[in-house]
Amino acid sequence: MTDYPSLFRSEEMSLVQLFIPTEVAHDTISELAELGNVQFKDLNPDVNPFQRAYVGEIRRIDEMARRVRFFASQVEKESVPVRPLHESAPLLLVGPRTDQTRDELDTKLAEHEKRLIQMNESYQTLSTRTRELQEARHVLRETAVFFDRAEGREAEIRNSYDDGTQPLLAGDAESQVPHEGLAGSVDLEFVAGTIDRARIPTFERVLWRVLRGNLYMNHTDIDQVFVDPVTGVETRKNVFIIFAHGQALLAKIRKVAESMGGTLYPIDSNADKRSDALREVTSRLEDIGNVLYNTSGTRKAELIKIAEGLAGWQDAVAKEKLIYETLNLFNYDARRKTLIAGGWVPTRDIAMIMLALRQATETAGTSVPPILQEIRTAKQPPTFHRTNKFTEGFQTIIDSYGIATYQEVNPGLFAVVTFPFLFAVMFGDLGHGFLVTLTAVGMIFFERQIEQVDIGEMIGTFFYGRYIILLMGMFSMFTGLIYNDIFSKSMHIWHSGWDWPRGNGTLTAIANGHTYPFGLDPAWHGAENALVFTNSYKMKLSIILGVIHMTFAICLQVPNHLHFKRTLNIWAEFIPQLIFLESIFGYLVICIIMKWCTDWSAEGAGKPPSLLNMLIYMFLSPGTIEDQLFAGQGPLQVVLLLVALVCVPWMLITKPYILWKEHQKTVSMGYRNISTGDGDAPRGLTAHDEGEEEEGNGNLIVEDAEDDGHGGHGGHFEMGEVIIHQVIHTIEFCLGCISNTASYLRLWALSLAHAQLSEVLYTMTLETSFVSGGVGAILFMMFMFAMWFSLTIFILCVMEGLSAFLHALRLHWVEANSKHYEAGGYMFTPVSFAKLQEKEQ
Repeated sequence: MTDYPSLFRSEEMSLVQLFIPTEVAHDTISELAELGNVQFKDLNPDVNPFQRAYVGEIRRIDEMARRVRFFASQVEKESVPVRPLHESAPLLLVGPRTDQTRDELDTKLAEHEKRLIQMNESYQTLSTRTRELQEARHVLRETAVFFDRAEGREAEIRNSYDDGTQPLLAGDAESQVPHEGLAGSVDLEFVAGTIDRARIPTFERVLWRVLRGNLYMNHTDIDQVFVDPVTGVETRKNVFIIFAHGQALLAKIRKVAESMGGTLYPIDSNADKRSDALREVTSRLEDIGNVLYNTSGTRKAELIKIAEGLAGWQDAVAKEKLIYETLNLFNYDARRKTLIAGGWVPTRDIAMIMLALRQATETAGTSVPPILQEIRTAKQPPTFHRTNKFTEGFQTIIDSYGIATYQEVNPGLFAVVTFPFLFAVMFGDLGHGFLVTLTAVGMIFFERQIEQVDIGEMIGTFFYGRYIILLMGMFSMFTGLIYNDIFSKSMHIWHSGWDWPRGNGTLTAIANGHTYPFGLDPAWHGAENALVFTNSYKMKLSIILGVIHMTFAICLQVPNHLHFKRTLNIWAEFIPQLIFLESIFGYLVICIIMKWCTDWSAEGAGKPPSLLNMLIYMFLSPGTIEDQLFAGQGPLQVVLLLVALVCVPWMLITKPYILWKEHQKTVSMGYRNISTGDGDAPRGLTAHDEGEEEEGNGNLIVEDAEDDGHGGHGGHFEMGEVIIHQVIHTIEFCLGCISNTASYLRLWALSLAHAQLSEVLYTMTLETSFVSGGVGAILFMMFMFAMWFSLTIFILCVMEGLSAFLHALRLHWVEANSKHYEAGGYMFTPVSFAKLQEKEQ
């Protein structure tokens, strides 16, 4: 293995054991989390989370986190800007004063919470009281308007009252309105208040049925919108006034109004008293408004003060919780007063970890350093690939399919080239590729500014894959040059190999002896048989690329078999698989290239054969050739077909038989199977070695043997299971060679669809605007250009780009990875403050 990190294989990992004194445990985990390259194992799997050593500290930190979340919600609700973390004062929670600093932070958060809760309660109480007084003012005003209107209709009301034919609600209620100007009037009591405007119709119907029509009701809209101080919900209300006879009816009205969320207000029938009440309500509103304004300002100042340190508090609390959750994974040795930890680390980082442990000791101000000891184990380590911002996106694509087995060849390395190239085959257009590249370059150039703002999940996904987009755009520009296609138009860069004669009607181009040096000859653009030619060209090209891609994927088995010392798999699986694929589809690729290289217009060249019919008759009628491509083609096809058929039992029988013979040989020598690793682990551990482990190591190794399922695959040999596995594997490969090769035709289909859609879009938009005229024609051209450019961006670049991306993803996940990628590993998840911050963001 090289001294430098490589994506070819995952990092070599080591299982280590740490003996950490309790007084330095906090600072040790803090240093290791800053380093971010230690994955700790849970040494207390059978202990309830509520019974672990640091559950008290975690509860306390959870309470601090609750307060911080409360502050964040209040700050966000009031739209108070939060000072970024990199501008906040650092909060040091390491060193001898760790406990004191944490206590001070807890006290500070509790004080801020207490003050803020008191202010919120006062503000809510004052807001509620203000709302009630505003409603009372509206009720007083509207009832005054109603009574004033009744005063003006005195004569009409008396006539209605004297007329005995008038119904109760039309005459009596209105005529018996209590006011001083009507002599001999009957006292008619009333109820006034406010209710939600949406409930007015229901309120009226319920009252009519309950009181059987013995009431008079009037209501008016309130223009003011009332906002709940707690929920912030806007409510629109109406003022109502209801007249009825007797206390029993009034009691029913009050109950119905209160049950429907109405608010009742005591209103006097005397006009002078109503005026006095209105002045009193207005005066109280002014006083409460002043108090409310002062309270709001004090609360805003408190939130501004909180916002200055909120980011630092969130970061400190999250780190503290991570530290104590990690400490709960450790065992406590009461005799030594130390914590015993175990976990996986990259082997090349052990020196850095030792340095971090010494740094933690110095920071804590103690003289007893933690002890790190490397342990040999047969368990499968986690998979860890070192990536940077360029390779991270490509590795994520492969990890989404499955995590590589430890030290397995990583397809993510080759996906850096193959993924954007296959995308570009489907998306090939110089103009569209330039737009995609320009977008990626912009995101890369301004990446620091973009990282500081919230761009949303959708745009954030594109920004995360900006380097993937960059390569996809650059490769699309290359394939656009190959296809000689820029926004559905061709480019005449070099001398064409065809000359068009002058004339009308259907013309046939004449070869002039030149050969277009790079890409497709522009003479094909606009020709009647251009679609036939590009169809044939791109279809055959997709088959060639597919066979090359699958062949390369099969060849990646070899470094895996050599690394894991599985030489049997090389000649029992790899060789027959490669021969099977090449004897059929490799032969097809050679025929395609030969057909391309043959001048079929020359005398005696014969008729060009149909390669599809040739492949079909190769199986249906071996040896029969309708149009021969080269001499001896018939017997060669028979031989290739027989070789492919021989490869099937070769893959099916050889490996199970050899494994059975080795098992029989082992049994005859008196050995029996024990559960060990499958050879994938970096170091083996025998029973003798386990017995010689130092005190403290044996405990971890015993627990390691009862791991969570990430161990080896050894066990009792079952011939039936081996045969079934091999049969499934063989059938899957043989059928997959056919279906996967056909699957690569999507390269041809999407490339053709992209080119045709681009041409149709250009013809129906921009081309129609090329007309002579004045200012109107220029404006029309500008409008059509804007439409063409917008549709090009959103349909051809975004939608077609996403479609090509998904198809390229499918070709890597299914067609390529199925040939060699085991994906039987599990992710390396170290304790890391950096990943914690990414998760919070």
